[in-house]
Amino acid sequence: MNRIDVSFNKVKENKGKALIPFVTCGADFTVEETADLIVALDKEGATVVEIGVPFSDPLADGPVIQNAYTKALKNGTKLNDVFRCVKLVRETSEVPVVIMVYFNVVYFRGIENFLKEAAQNGVDGLIVPDVPLEERGELNKLCEENGIYLIPLVARTSRDRIAAITKNAKGFVYCVSTNGTTGERTTLDSGTHAYLEEVRKIVDVPMCIGFGISSKEVVKEVKDYCDGVIVGSAIVKRMGEGKKAVIDFVRDLKEGFN
Repeated sequence: MNRIDVSFNKVKENKGKALIPFVTCGADFTVEETADLIVALDKEGATVVEIGVPFSDPLADGPVIQNAYTKALKNGTKLNDVFRCVKLVRETSEVPVVIMVYFNVVYFRGIENFLKEAAQNGVDGLIVPDVPLEERGELNKLCEENGIYLIPLVARTSRDRIAAITKNAKGFVYCVSTNGTTGERTTLDSGTHAYLEEVRKIVDVPMCIGFGISSKEVVKEVKDYCDGVIVGSAIVKRMGEGKKAVIDFVRDLKEGFN
């Protein structure tokens, strides 16, 4: 069984909600420090940890993550470093790891080679935000062959296509909370609850909301309408302040589930 399923089953058994922190590698933390942070997040109760692969033109990401990627690239961080980070995590932790990567990186490595390496290093899932439904056939097939879940993303603009996008989904569905890029927000757009209720009627795997989850107050806003939250920019911002700042923030976020 994929680690993602194991972890979500535990959350369900405990009648809890999933917390999925997103981290970058090679910007403010070295590969080793990033792996150490991921293990610490596992101990703090992270359901899944998402790692972003640095890319020069991350269209779905806002300024905080863009800046982290730019810094990581200037530091010489490459795909191999992200894979090595996951391999280091696997020495002491079974926390599910999902990689967020733009398709150009996958294509350049070779789709088959990319997925084989990902699986060998302990990756459980893949998010590729710039591959549309009509073009993900080969990617999905090779993910299945390597035991990796291709996590679908849906947004409010996807409404007529949500059923098609999430058909045969595994792991969880990533619900984008807002129209736009990633980034911290003090409150979510009006209509978010109705949108999540609409997705709930269609999907039969856990659904988690991301883009704009930045505080325990926002977590409280959405917790009754989803199975978990994905927190990106707010985590990456605190990575610039050090490991303790990230852990303290995660502990504060979890209070929003109470």
